[in-house]
Amino acid sequence: MSSTPRKRAERKTPAERRAEIAAAARSLALGEGLAAVTLRAVAARAGVTPALVAHYQPSMDALIAETFDAIVAVEIEEVGALLAERRDPSERLSALIGTLLDGSREDVTVVWVEAWALGRRNESLAASVRHRMDAWQSVIVGVIDDGVETGDFGPVDAAAAAWQLLGMIDGLNAQALVRWDGAGERDALTTRSVEGLLGLRPGALAPR
Repeated sequence: MSSTPRKRAERKTPAERRAEIAAAARSLALGEGLAAVTLRAVAARAGVTPALVAHYQPSMDALIAETFDAIVAVEIEEVGALLAERRDPSERLSALIGTLLDGSREDVTVVWVEAWALGRRNESLAASVRHRMDAWQSVIVGVIDDGVETGDFGPVDAAAAAWQLLGMIDGLNAQALVRWDGAGERDALTTRSVEGLLGLRPGALAPR
């Protein structure tokens, strides 16, 4: 009685395996949150054994930190490209507030919120969170500095204003995750506050 030969599993290079595992971790984080990135869940999503994941990613803390970093790097790149399409600082700032508060990035918001909590016990993740928060501040500082230089914005401490804006955006987005009643007014609330912060007339940051 003859038997059908078993098909061998495709052999992949170490680089391909690491990329496959990283992609599975990102998919899990964006779909179910950063806390869902566990050894078994990543293995199941990648279609490999937990032992193989552990071989290529011996530290789950490091994998979670790398997953967070990769997701936020894409977020910053996408928003940076959006801002580059706008002509003046007011338009860029309005676009930044609008895209970060319109609810379309809720999956990334979940990743951020969980990263702040999980980072208390995962120093690799905490370091990545601090790095990406600094990167976001730099993006906003660049927009505000341009506005001060052109005279569109009043003379302000751009670094402090950027942190204040980030705090408002992060807080409002976190509240929206639990369907806070005021979520629909997030954009308008933030815009009015930033107009006052930068010495702008009311409505100056309204979408055009």
